[in-house]
Amino acid sequence: MGLRMSTAKATKPCERQATLDYTTSEAGNPFVDGWYADPGSAVYDGLFWVYPTSSHTSEAQTYLDAFSSPDLINWTKHPNVLTIANLAWTTKALWAPSPVSRNGKYYLYFSANDLQEDAGNLGGIGVAVADKPEGPFVDAIGKPLIGSYHNGAQPIDPDVFIDDVDGKAYIYYGGHSHANVAILNEDMISIGTFDDGETFKEITPKNYVSAAKMFKRNSTYYLIWSEGDWDGPNYCVSYAMANNPLGPFDRLATVLQQDSAIATGTGHSSVIHVPGTDIWYIFYHRRQLSETDKNHRTLAYDRMYFEEDGSIRPVTMLVKDNFADGAMLDWTTYGGEWSVEKQRLIAKETSGGMAMLDTNFADLVFDATVATVKGNGHPGLLFRVTELSRTTHKYKGYKAAISPSGVITLGKADLGVFTDLAQTRMDMALGKEYHVRVVAIGSDIKIFVDDMEKAKIQFIDGSFTTGANGVRTFNAAAMFGSVSVAKPRCS
Repeated sequence: MGLRMSTAKATKPCERQATLDYTTSEAGNPFVDGWYADPGSAVYDGLFWVYPTSSHTSEAQTYLDAFSSPDLINWTKHPNVLTIANLAWTTKALWAPSPVSRNGKYYLYFSANDLQEDAGNLGGIGVAVADKPEGPFVDAIGKPLIGSYHNGAQPIDPDVFIDDVDGKAYIYYGGHSHANVAILNEDMISIGTFDDGETFKEITPKNYVSAAKMFKRNSTYYLIWSEGDWDGPNYCVSYAMANNPLGPFDRLATVLQQDSAIATGTGHSSVIHVPGTDIWYIFYHRRQLSETDKNHRTLAYDRMYFEEDGSIRPVTMLVKDNFADGAMLDWTTYGGEWSVEKQRLIAKETSGGMAMLDTNFADLVFDATVATVKGNGHPGLLFRVTELSRTTHKYKGYKAAISPSGVITLGKADLGVFTDLAQTRMDMALGKEYHVRVVAIGSDIKIFVDDMEKAKIQFIDGSFTTGANGVRTFNAAAMFGSVSVAKPRCS
């Protein structure tokens, strides 16, 4: 679920505030490599941990990996923290892990075998335990913790929340459009009963599908959950607020949903709170716009903000990459030789090459630093790009380019036919980085270089209305940094 705090290692709040005050994954989403989904998250001894599902067919979901980070930028992979080799009753569909620590032990609650109500097979929610966050985790009880349907809820997608008021541990779970909550006993591996004698209480909010998650901010309890079809574009996250961990949980709003410019299938989330601050992030999985395989899901996070009344603002997915993680996970290259060095995307000198993001922006504000390292070509930013050929590298779209000779160019390409739309000059130097900004709203296109108050070029052209973003180099070695693509505030 959300934050799992540990006080074993002291960290100054001011240091956390200074180093982890991000608007999104500033080094790019996805923030780790590979097909993953359903991220459960925790904070243990100063490290942030994410435990996701390995996003493959259910028969291939036989293991769980984990990732840890000191700064939410640089992530270390811990493979096979739990596998079916350590679970005698599990054969497939090992998914949706939820981590928590108590009594000096680390627990991982998980779904397995995709139990169906009328199938008669063994499956449901299990619990594994380890001495370290990275495992290896082993089966704690040798059977499902919750192995049957109660109140119509499929026993999947567990989440464990320990309340700081009374120390009680609650397990939230449920698929097939029903959600339950139960109490875990002190041993964390058996189900207890409520004061009224009930074992499983139904808490299903309106439109609920699966993936109930609980977190607490100040004295308010937040339940978030997923709605829509997990394998479709409309998968999303909604939430409710309550003054106790049992609700009632009345649906308030959708807090995270697809953005046709960035990604689809945004769901099954968890929340991380940076200790000592009021900084919160929502971790979730999503699909890139060009993906058609339902299991090709990747991990992302964005900042989550609260209003004065405690309600959650709708999350805005952002596109950024400062290359601080030394990787270019969200980029696809077309020609040229590309690498990441010293927080810059480097293009070696070739006749030409492109590196593209899987985006589809119409109106946009596109920022990046651009420098020509060698040669006298014209590296720059590509926007509203469509029909890009992997073999010929021909495309339709616009380019905003600069050269060390001082020429600033706005041009367009139409499947190999290049047209310079406008040019101007300013003093430039080889090897110096320049902040280039493109603002395109409808057919009005502006190019800024260093001075963000006065456009160097303003031109009207309506040839291309939407498409992908990227960078390009031609007859030059170049470097790019601090990439950001967003919708204009007025759009």
